[in-house]
Amino acid sequence: MCKKKTKAKVKLADGKERTIQHMMATTFWHPDGTPMSAQQFMELLFGKLPEFFKDEAELRAIWSAPETRKKLLQGLAEKGFGGEQLAAMQKIIDAEKSDIFDVLAHVAYALPPVTREVRAANAKVQINTRFSAKQQGFLDFVLSHYVSVGVEELDQEKLTPLLRLKYHNSIADAVADLGRPDEIGKVFAGFQKYLYQQQAAA
Repeated sequence: MCKKKTKAKVKLADGKERTIQHMMATTFWHPDGTPMSAQQFMELLFGKLPEFFKDEAELRAIWSAPETRKKLLQGLAEKGFGGEQLAAMQKIIDAEKSDIFDVLAHVAYALPPVTREVRAANAKVQINTRFSAKQQGFLDFVLSHYVSVGVEELDQEKLTPLLRLKYHNSIADAVADLGRPDEIGKVFAGFQKYLYQQQAAA
């Protein structure tokens, strides 16, 4: 029997409400080791996020590039908001199929989470008009990993393993298909902004 999820509303300092799964067993911890509730954790994160970005557009820009995204995540971890805590927050806001970006955007601006699948589908529309057929093939492969695993598949360190996987361990074949390594790096980093663009309202 599956337990029915109960939801609770949390109103943050901007006056907007966020919905959280009420009966989650996850416990968050203050830096001094004392436990805190999901609501307290969310309030704490909400209070800290303006130190990292001033508005939604800046968050999207930072998150769209592997290097600046990594710095943001390192900065958050230093403040006590590491990967484990952010993943737990994903569960609490019912965004496990979404991106850590959605956790930050939801907490900071009350934006509804978007699934990775929807993000990938939206990005493909842009990718298909901006990249060669072979680049599109590789980026489709990257997107499928992003959808099944998460945003960590978009880290710059993942580029070589992904190329090896796609090209059966032959970087030479990848270069023949996709161009010089620096070009491949630009394609890999460059397409990511299409995942995080604001979508026009339907």
